Amino acid sequence: MDISVIVPLYNEAESLPKLYEWIARVMKENKFSYEVIFVNDGSTDESWSVIEKLRVESLEDGAKAPTGESLETRVERGEVHGICFRRNYGKSAALYCGFKAAQGDVVITMDADLQDSPDEIPELYRMITEEGYDLVSGWKQKRYDNKLTKNLPSKLFNATARKVTGIQLHDMNCGLKAYRKEVVKNIEVFSEMHRYIPYLAKNAGFTKIGEKVVQHRKREFGTSKFGINRFVNGYLDLMTLWFLNKFGKQPMHFFGLVGSLMFFIGFIAVIVVGGMKLYALSHGVQAMLVGVNPYFHIAILMMILGCMLFLAGFLAELVIRNSPSRNDYLIKEEI
Repeated sequence: MDISVIVPLYNEAESLPKLYEWIARVMKENKFSYEVIFVNDGSTDESWSVIEKLRVESLEDGAKAPTGESLETRVERGEVHGICFRRNYGKSAALYCGFKAAQGDVVITMDADLQDSPDEIPELYRMITEEGYDLVSGWKQKRYDNKLTKNLPSKLFNATARKVTGIQLHDMNCGLKAYRKEVVKNIEVFSEMHRYIPYLAKNAGFTKIGEKVVQHRKREFGTSKFGINRFVNGYLDLMTLWFLNKFGKQPMHFFGLVGSLMFFIGFIAVIVVGGMKLYALSHGVQAMLVGVNPYFHIAILMMILGCMLFLAGFLAELVIRNSPSRNDYLIKEEI
């Protein structure tokens, strides 16, 4: 199968028929064999009923195929698959399940709100298959969102992401992306990490990451499901990914180093405070009691915190040592 199109959605019943019709038309024009996987993220509207209807229609089209028609030709008609969550888990969970189910050589992800154009699929597919990219991310260079609440925060978010990840993408969180199949089968999207899939791919060893300017369309139905809090959460998630990539396998390198430095500085400070007291006593000078000296208490606190950080790193190393995935490495090929 050439392409798997994964569409995570939440309360997008009105847009689904038009989106599927558009995807099917593009696939037919380019003679792609394909499947469309709709992942219903706990919608409270009629989204699942619409997906079931699209599934039945796709099966009926397949049943009408001429007798003796080849498998390749029948697959070109397209297959509709649906995954329905019992409640809303978020986009990352939807993409994780979609990636797990995908069978196409190239996997395309797109939003269900009709703001992503399926007309971009053929070029994205070509960049993966002919130019050898592992991942191609869309760049909505011209946007129709509110400039104050979405565009400006998005620019700041992407500038920070480029600095931290080293991946020079203008729109890392764009929902329209194309992946080589090996990429989606070797990364794990969790929590709200869908914003940083290119970074997850890079950390897994898929370093040929490209970008394509794509069309951004105005929303036709419904309202946006994302609020301003996604930028705060996105920053925290970015720091988490950076830390896991840097120290995920050797936590002692971080906690042990910081803890040792804090303990050493606190220990030197205690010696200095004690030395100053002894110097004052030896010269008959009245000096502040060590027990009421604020620098003494700060030094002791630093020593205690240093010990706690060192122990945290040691315990983290014990956890990793007993983890069944401690020696999981991605192997590109064997001969």
